[in-house]
Amino acid sequence: MKHPRLWVVLGFSVLLTSVSTVVLSHAQEGGNPGFTGGSYLITNKVSGTFFSRGVVTLHADHTMSVTDSAQGGPLYYFTSELGSWKQDGSGRIIARTIDFDYPPDADVARLDFTLNLSPDGRLMAGSAVLTTYPLEDPNPLEGEGTNFGTFTITGELIKP
Repeated sequence: MKHPRLWVVLGFSVLLTSVSTVVLSHAQEGGNPGFTGGSYLITNKVSGTFFSRGVVTLHADHTMSVTDSAQGGPLYYFTSELGSWKQDGSGRIIARTIDFDYPPDADVARLDFTLNLSPDGRLMAGSAVLTTYPLEDPNPLEGEGTNFGTFTITGELIKP
């Protein structure tokens, strides 16, 4: 080797960069950096009254999908919900999903979730605020919509 000192400096730089990336990603993620998601069977209630059952899936890539027993009628007709999630630094999961209502009530619905997991990740509890928007305007990611209500959520991890 012509430049052993150069290789030591380069090796140390690569190691330092790798460690910094891991530490920063865990610091930004907060909460439990080992949590990679899962699917939960949930119960939704409004003012303590049963509303529906569903499945919340928190994917490892921080996308989220939700299916709900009320989505196919007879009172409501809406699509499954798709969105994303993150940990807020205190162990809570903050998530947002979008779904679409079918005619005659065609609109866009946004659900803002705040979810708490048990330390072992087996149980979920929290809430979702449902806000609806006309199809055209305002933007459901930014605008003021019509508050439809708040759901309380409890759930359990679906294990294979």
